[in-house]
Amino acid sequence: MERKTHSPDELFVRLRQGDRVALGRAITLIESTRSIDRQPATELIEACLPYSGNSIRLGISGTPGAGKSTFIDAFGTMLTARGHSIAVLAIDPSSGVHHGSILGDKTRMDNLSRDPKAYIRPSPAGSSLGGVARKTRETIVLCEAAGFSQILVETVGVGQSETAVQAMTDLFVLLLIPGAGDELQGIKRGIVELADLVIIHKADGDRMALAREAQMHYQRALHLYPERSSGQSVPVLLASSIEQTGLVQVEETIQNIISIFKENGHFQAQRKDQSGFWLRESLMDQLSTWVFSRHREDYKQLEADVLNGKTSPFSAADELMRKITGSKAD
Repeated sequence: MERKTHSPDELFVRLRQGDRVALGRAITLIESTRSIDRQPATELIEACLPYSGNSIRLGISGTPGAGKSTFIDAFGTMLTARGHSIAVLAIDPSSGVHHGSILGDKTRMDNLSRDPKAYIRPSPAGSSLGGVARKTRETIVLCEAAGFSQILVETVGVGQSETAVQAMTDLFVLLLIPGAGDELQGIKRGIVELADLVIIHKADGDRMALAREAQMHYQRALHLYPERSSGQSVPVLLASSIEQTGLVQVEETIQNIISIFKENGHFQAQRKDQSGFWLRESLMDQLSTWVFSRHREDYKQLEADVLNGKTSPFSAADELMRKITGSKAD
């Protein structure tokens, strides 16, 4: 039986009414790679834009084992109990390698998956992290138009996805575990430098002493990093999802940081910078699609020449650009 299709106008109306099924179908539409879906997806995003931008967008990262899903489940449940409606969006770049699915994370968020004030959307990255990151940003717009006040974007913490997530969120939260330095946890210094807030997670039981030691370690280390463009120092907090400790302080700290960002203008400036960044990313994505669809054979030949050592990648790129633009060599 063929699935019923819905017009962008119908999806928009139902989405604004809080219809979760419509939201899911809207996200599926914008994630579609079919050329026939591009125009209706664009129309839907344009309709939602005036109703977006009112949420707090949080990026949450950490190495495997840091307990991101457990933390999001506990933290998100606390937020909904305080009256917030939250959407959890997950980016999983590993799925492109192993063809796995982030859907497992949804099953680990037992409380949120049953919470009527929460919405969880997995986004396995497949072969194109950049494309999925761009679609995730558009998904944020849809979720905001649907009325969610907090958007949590989760990523794995070991690759380029962190930069993409930091470029679409207002505040980047990094989860670490007690008893290991960043070199042991697989956390690159560059990822630590992205963080607006560091949380030593699993700070409970026998690990409490190690958690406090890790807290002091990162507090000292962060003072050695260059000053953030926001002018705000990076707090290092302790939290335990199992014992439900530190979560209120995390939420209050986030609200305090966001207030400071808004007062000093960083919040507004960052969102403008992010819009410019995603304009450039979207343009590059569309240009790449156009080039590979119109000049696939030229590209394949030049790629073979590069791989066989007949020409350099730079010369091959120049030659392809001349073919595309019809210009002659200088």
